[in-house]
Amino acid sequence: MSRALVALAERGVRAEAEAKEQLKASYNRFLAENDPARKNEAGKDLIRAIFGKDSIAEDSIR
Repeated sequence: MSRALVALAERGVRAEAEAKEQLKASYNRFLAENDPARKNEAGKDLIRAIFGKDSIAEDSIR
């Protein structure tokens, strides 16, 4: 049982690290973008990174 808990904890730590990296990448992309249409898309990606992929109502992308 303890091995299963350790494995589960490791998966959680990896998932959290990946989520932080995705958030950082989305944030940097949003800040770097200058084209209004692409900045809008980068903003939506940032919102998804913060609140989850189902966070935007009527989101047809995902």
